[in-house]
Amino acid sequence: MTTPRLEIDLAKIHHNARFLVKLLGRNGITVSAVTKAVLGLPSVARELLRAGVSGLADSRLENIQTMRHAKITAPITLIRSPMISQSVQVVKDTDISLNTELDVISELSKAAQALGRTHGVLLMVELGDLREGIMPADLENVVRRTLSFPNITLKGIGTNLACRCGVAPDEANMAELSELANAIDATFGSVLSIVSGGNSSNLNWILGGSDTGRINNLRLGEAILLGCEPLHRQPFEGLHTDAITLVAEVIESKIKPSQPWGNIEETAFGAAIPPHNSGSISQTILAVGHMDTDPEGLTPPTGIRILGSSSDHLIVDSRRDRLPIGAELTFQLNYSALIRATASPFVTKNVFSEKKVLVH
Repeated sequence: MTTPRLEIDLAKIHHNARFLVKLLGRNGITVSAVTKAVLGLPSVARELLRAGVSGLADSRLENIQTMRHAKITAPITLIRSPMISQSVQVVKDTDISLNTELDVISELSKAAQALGRTHGVLLMVELGDLREGIMPADLENVVRRTLSFPNITLKGIGTNLACRCGVAPDEANMAELSELANAIDATFGSVLSIVSGGNSSNLNWILGGSDTGRINNLRLGEAILLGCEPLHRQPFEGLHTDAITLVAEVIESKIKPSQPWGNIEETAFGAAIPPHNSGSISQTILAVGHMDTDPEGLTPPTGIRILGSSSDHLIVDSRRDRLPIGAELTFQLNYSALIRATASPFVTKNVFSEKKVLVH
């Protein structure tokens, strides 16, 4: 079978999604399943919907179009602020978009009028992570202006944490989001049906027994696909952590010194890090590298140690065992490794269902 490849287990993804839907449902929180890490693969999207998620979400319009072309009619939210240049397609292909700029909402309004449609807007609020978001003091004015645009429906407010600066969701910032929602409804009437608290990093906060207040939605990707929470990269109890794995093939297997020789300068990817001198080792090279994934985000099988990588090669120490040429090794991935592997045209995507394998 072709390598390198991603092995995508639909049954495990279904389990993870269903588990989280039930768990969060006890707190009155729905799950929007984020599909960007699998490039909007329709087979994965359908499995997520079968597991009971309330809708799909993606940051790339191209991924959303892939799902629409596959006749997926479920609600889809664009979770990156829309580009003005794509306003018409955003209105055509999505039900809701996350917004922070009135100029963009104005263009979405014009596109919706031209198409005879209504487009939903969820306003993102800045609560400390310094990525996208309207400053809380400006929110009331933005809500007022948003409500005035023709063919635009204000669906709710939300925030995003832990992505840029690592600010964790906690009682203080989540309570602030709830208070903002209450203030908006008190001023404008009950206009907010969605209060989206964030992403997979919110799970620890919720399971800690905190009062979830007005929070009634999360946008989950990493927890569903990789079975872990992003704050500490720890496995989440009850979830599969191997729903998606990366398989690479051995192309060289030799006994070599552990230490390089010659004048040492920078490598292709920056400063060299001298390896620990451990004498001769069983050095194995696999046909996968930076052009395919994030090597630092790979976890090798037991007994294998990653030594380094280049554009096209992953070098590992196989300890006492010399691996045969053509052998395959399976690696677990973190989120960075996953999204790069999925986006690489050099990595085959094998999606497993109970009856067949769908190769993408």
